[in-house]
Amino acid sequence: MSPLLLLSVILLYFGLLLGVTYLTSSDDSNMTFFKANQNSPWYVVAFGMIGASLSGVTFISVPGWVSATQFSYLQIVIGYFLGYLVIAYILLPLYYKMNLISIYEYLKVRFGKGSHRTGAFFFLLSRILIASFRLFLVASVLQYFVLDALHIRFELTVILSVMFIWLYSFRGGIKTIVWTDTLQTFFMLAAVIVAAFVILDQLSFSISDLIASDDYKKYSQAIFSDDIRLKNHWFKSLLGGMFIAIAMTGLDQDNMQKNLTCKNLKDAQKNMVSLGFILIPVNLVFLFLGTLLFAYASQFQVEIPRVNGSVKTDLLFPEIALNQGLGTGFGLVFILGLIAAAYSSADSALTSLTTSFSIDFLNIESKIKNKKKLRKLIHLVFSGILVLVIITYEYILEDNVISSLLLVSSYTYGPLLGLFSFGLFTRFMLRENWVWVVSVTSIILSYFLNKYSEIILDGYQFGYEILLVNGLLTFIGLFLIRQKKDSK
Repeated sequence: MSPLLLLSVILLYFGLLLGVTYLTSSDDSNMTFFKANQNSPWYVVAFGMIGASLSGVTFISVPGWVSATQFSYLQIVIGYFLGYLVIAYILLPLYYKMNLISIYEYLKVRFGKGSHRTGAFFFLLSRILIASFRLFLVASVLQYFVLDALHIRFELTVILSVMFIWLYSFRGGIKTIVWTDTLQTFFMLAAVIVAAFVILDQLSFSISDLIASDDYKKYSQAIFSDDIRLKNHWFKSLLGGMFIAIAMTGLDQDNMQKNLTCKNLKDAQKNMVSLGFILIPVNLVFLFLGTLLFAYASQFQVEIPRVNGSVKTDLLFPEIALNQGLGTGFGLVFILGLIAAAYSSADSALTSLTTSFSIDFLNIESKIKNKKKLRKLIHLVFSGILVLVIITYEYILEDNVISSLLLVSSYTYGPLLGLFSFGLFTRFMLRENWVWVVSVTSIILSYFLNKYSEIILDGYQFGYEILLVNGLLTFIGLFLIRQKKDSK
């Protein structure tokens, strides 16, 4: 397929996003940027959050993960649903009651500035790393399959990708993102469904034929209950998924900022519960697609791409879509789905980073002059930071992206889980100067516990429940630095 044709389609797609921006950003005030004037329809937010929750990582990496983990990821996704219930009925009522712009303002009210800025810092760190992971994957695919042929360097690919996000988000902020995410979710889901049916046709399978095939049976085991010491045991995955959802969604400014644009608490709760329901069948479709991809690769002797000598299962989907003669139309649908999946999460990440830094560190709403100008400058600075981190990943990242993403999250979101839990379930105050020490220490202890668990714990392997352990270590550390005086 012509790289110039693909590039033209990408540019047309961004033109469409800029059109949405024009329609939604006539008011570029800070309150529109931060909260969309709290006027978003809940069903629009819910549909858009499907794409943001899945991202380009799910679009590419989950199907590619099937060969190594089969359908075990579904155990984590079911855990997500349980986590969304906790968010809907415990965290959202708190956020709406306090009328928060940044959810980390809760820590300031509950404890003080030290806890507030510690929590906000770990969000900024987490979101920068995660958003960069997601954009790195998409930029790598575009580079490998499109832009290398045009002799465009990876660094320029990254700069252009982030620049496009900045262009359509710097005015309207979260108000624009709510509507662009809806459009992008549609393109992403359409691309996955089209891909599944095209590959089924190439294999001369119906859906029932595939389910009865040896290829499906080889990859489709979803529940693993043999040995609780192993990473993929169902209970550990369920527990890990639940707390990943609580931390990465409920304690994350990026995802909560969209929820807080709903008109009221009831609408926000409907958004969260409906999202939890729909993500289960949607992720099942991605796993089903992974089975199709590996069945296709086996039947037609498609070699999994290698990068710097390492096999990259993340690249199997684009390899089949773009290089196996399945037609120009299918290739274009794939590219649109990939771009939509990636940017539906990356654009809101940039907006939430700007919001958190503006509110949690600069207290921008207390300033008298140049509020809007300062917010736009912060937005530009974080765009530059994302560019630098993505380029760094090009030289250090080797593992499957979805695996790396969830593991990093387990470390960086642990302090947030511990801080919010301590605030909600105790009445103690804290010695504020020690909060950051406790948070960093819990991450270090969690890392070494995970690394040496098989030696220390008789062969036990931590999965993503290490996030819960990390939060628990933070909670214990906060208990040790508690003030005997009760909170107000």
